[in-house]
Amino acid sequence: MNMHLVDWIIVGFFISALFSVAVFTKRYTKSVADFLAANRCAGRYLLSISQGVSSVGAISFVALFTMYYKAGFTPNWWMMMTWPVSLFVMLSGWIAYRYRETRAMTMAQLFEMRYSRRFRIFCGILAWVSGIINMGVFPAVTARFFIYFCGLPHTISIFGLGMSTFVLIMILELLTALFFTFLGGMVVVVITDFLQGIFCNIAFLVILVVLYFSFDWSQIITAVKATPVDASMLNPFHTKNAEGFNLAYFMMNLFTVIYGIRAWQGAQGYNAAAKNAHEAKMAGIISTWRGLVQTTLIMMLPICAFTFMHHSDFAAKAAVVQEAVSKIPSKEIQDQMLVPLALVKILPVGIMGLFVSIMIAAAIATDDTYLHSWGSIFVQDVILPFRKKALSPRQHIRLLRLSIVGVTVFIFFFSLLFRQNDYILMYFTLTGAIYIGGAGAVIVGGLYWKRGSTNGAWLAMIIGGGIALSGLVLQAVWPALAPQLLKWLPDSHFISDNIEKFPYNGMQINFLAIICAVTGYVSGSLWDWLVLKKPEFNLERMLNRGKYAIQGEHKGGVTLPVTGWRTLLPDREFTRKDRFIHTCFVTWILSWFVFFVVVTSYHLIKGTTDGWWVNFWLFYVVFIAVLGVITVVWFLIGGIGDLRYMLKSLRTAIANSKDDGRVIKDE
Repeated sequence: MNMHLVDWIIVGFFISALFSVAVFTKRYTKSVADFLAANRCAGRYLLSISQGVSSVGAISFVALFTMYYKAGFTPNWWMMMTWPVSLFVMLSGWIAYRYRETRAMTMAQLFEMRYSRRFRIFCGILAWVSGIINMGVFPAVTARFFIYFCGLPHTISIFGLGMSTFVLIMILELLTALFFTFLGGMVVVVITDFLQGIFCNIAFLVILVVLYFSFDWSQIITAVKATPVDASMLNPFHTKNAEGFNLAYFMMNLFTVIYGIRAWQGAQGYNAAAKNAHEAKMAGIISTWRGLVQTTLIMMLPICAFTFMHHSDFAAKAAVVQEAVSKIPSKEIQDQMLVPLALVKILPVGIMGLFVSIMIAAAIATDDTYLHSWGSIFVQDVILPFRKKALSPRQHIRLLRLSIVGVTVFIFFFSLLFRQNDYILMYFTLTGAIYIGGAGAVIVGGLYWKRGSTNGAWLAMIIGGGIALSGLVLQAVWPALAPQLLKWLPDSHFISDNIEKFPYNGMQINFLAIICAVTGYVSGSLWDWLVLKKPEFNLERMLNRGKYAIQGEHKGGVTLPVTGWRTLLPDREFTRKDRFIHTCFVTWILSWFVFFVVVTSYHLIKGTTDGWWVNFWLFYVVFIAVLGVITVVWFLIGGIGDLRYMLKSLRTAIANSKDDGRVIKDE
């Protein structure tokens, strides 16, 4: 085993504390609204921290390790290109603000309000299928990480019977996440995720300090400079031959970020849990700073692993790691496990246990959030719309729990049997596109365009989902299909030399699905408006604005929030503190973007040297680490305040049996 007794003690203490908190907070779940959306009483810091750790699970760590190991520092440069988009999205409350105004508990519930009940059911099924297939690889990748990183045997004996460690870890992982979700729904999920998020933020800083003293900057630079000229890990302008994660990938990702805001329903409970629309908007704004340390650590761990594997100072130990990797039968799994196996030789005793605890926290936080989402969506958007009579709160919660158990069982067997044949990030993109491919157009059109129609929505979902699903099937059957196509089309440029892999990756297929879905939505809606002369939709009623406003839903007695470009500026709902945060956020984003534009322009005119990039990346890492200390303390204080407010609100809340996700037409 790679773990010392000290490491196991750290892990054991962390897990024990987590279970204790889960059992304690179960008492606060008393209604369907509690189980589905934590009764909509989560503040900005609680949302930002909890949702932040749930959005980057153990599988995302492994996926990003692969990307940064291949691309080095360069992805972070191209991510700056998306920051003005983040500025617009966060300041305007793009999608998030209006979605919270509707008081919908799932996105498909919004679709029934906006389009039709049949469309809600169809989207509920599509979101559920897309979600469970997307989540289907989570336990397998996570289990492999723990086996290789902790040095666990591949089989163990239990009561004299041999059992696969891979299967056992998947069972334990899923049962833990199921326990938290089953116990108290979104209330337990939010609170346990919050504690895991706080723990992870502190642990990230500790590990960054350890890496700083484990590697000399000159060693890192020597290693990353050894890559081919057009696949640079330092200079983002010399990456045209970088495998998969090049400029084209990040350009398509930029468009997808704007298009898919709130479309993916893996965190649908968080989408509905904010105490009001303004808090949902502010949670998005401050999340920019919350993830600074996390992003930097996720980048530096694989870069340090790359240095370890390619610098002559570590050649002997690297050979041991390379030998262990070579014994893994699958090329995809070799790519996933290379960084974890290198980290085993890098991280000291104690820090190993800390890192394993981070990965456990990330795995549980993502799994319980996703199990809650997909289990809830199946009940809320597939089963309930068929019922004419409402369930009692007890029946409703029981059905939600049974659905979550069913999702857990499916995920286990899918993870056990599915063979992954693309990078994890590409797989996420493609499986998500089965739903997001059309949902982005349907959501944006439904919330912002009065002329958006039901026929346009149907076209978008069918076209977008159909293209993405076809791409997923083609990727799976390609090794068997390609040789047959080569017989018929021997000179085809469509078929690559590597017939084991489909010639188009998940991001490219996703981009095609989005473009076609948007075209379908606009075409269908214009047909209904111009040809069928259908009336425009009453958005104010759906958004609870103006004469339809609900008392207490907006700060300062606002009944008709600002629209258009004015959403980018502080309004009457902003306190003095909110305005200060707003100013800091705008300054932060615009400063980095101006820097991005200036450096990019300079490179295009005169060119930049590797020496310049060496100095820049050193400044970037140190600057973010120092700023991270401030943000960790800031969010800890704010999060504790939000947690106290939430527990008090849940204790005194009066249950509303009608607040269960149904769309009641006569209200």
